[in-house]
Amino acid sequence: MAPLRMKVLIVIAILAAAALIVPHTNPFVILLATRALAFSILVMSLDILLGFTGLASLGQAAYLGVGAYLTAILAARYQIGLGYDFWLVAALGMLGAAVLAALFGLLAIRASGVYFLMITLALGQCVWGLAYRWNSLTGGDNGINLQHRPKFGIDLADQVTFFYVVFGFFAASLLIMYTLVRSPFGRSLAGIRERELRMKILGYNTWLHKYIAFIIAGAFGGLAGVLWVHTAGIVSPENVVLTTSVDALLMAVLGGPGTLIGGVIGASVVLFIREYLSTLVHWWQYVLGGVYVLVILYLPGGLMSIPGRIRQWRAARSEAADTPNLAPARQ
Repeated sequence: MAPLRMKVLIVIAILAAAALIVPHTNPFVILLATRALAFSILVMSLDILLGFTGLASLGQAAYLGVGAYLTAILAARYQIGLGYDFWLVAALGMLGAAVLAALFGLLAIRASGVYFLMITLALGQCVWGLAYRWNSLTGGDNGINLQHRPKFGIDLADQVTFFYVVFGFFAASLLIMYTLVRSPFGRSLAGIRERELRMKILGYNTWLHKYIAFIIAGAFGGLAGVLWVHTAGIVSPENVVLTTSVDALLMAVLGGPGTLIGGVIGASVVLFIREYLSTLVHWWQYVLGGVYVLVILYLPGGLMSIPGRIRQWRAARSEAADTPNLAPARQ
């Protein structure tokens, strides 16, 4: 069986096992898994830029904020999105984030490297400033509370039901993004990441390719915001602060950039340490920091590179065992 097909089957098996096992655990684990799935969509959207296009962004939290605030405002003030129109709000959240990404992209895509990083940081901070200062719309520092989750034939107030809904969105997002990166468009993004000048010589409009990728990443970031606000029950400027973008970036690096599923692993590990381990010990920050340092030093490809490292180690041992000992024997 081809290695790629084997990897896909392993991922499907793991996700299917999670879908079957998690609902039979305690409510805290179900909530933690639901949050991890929602935030994983944001990390995977960032991986489209970081791992496949070579653009490290520090503004991804802005799109999560657009989706979250749009959902909260429509639900809390206009009672929209609490019934069958939940699907409409999800689409509007993606659309609103995509529009914002289209505007930001006109400025950010003109730069590269650290300049792109700084521009996305500045643009993301503009969104945070609006969320913090526009009290009449966003509630300012207090944010907006959601009293109820949608109910449309099924009641999303039930944790297990909501877990499956978020899992469905996550699985669909993963499938769409995987199809995207395996398409000719995705291959061209990888070519831009490796050697943009060569792609220009071959006739590719590299700016347009990066711009489209930027908008797609923003749209999925908005979807993550729609799901996250229903998971947390509140949205505030803390959700669009720089720390959220840094968390997403570190999660993508921790899991393995350019893999998509690595973002899921990174988000799960970080949220487990932050939300679960923090209830057991007070020094959980040191554990999280140690994980980041060890992965960056010894696993530059992220946690997803562990199987490859094991295969290399086994091959090196096998080669060393097959090599005859040519050292002269002692007299």
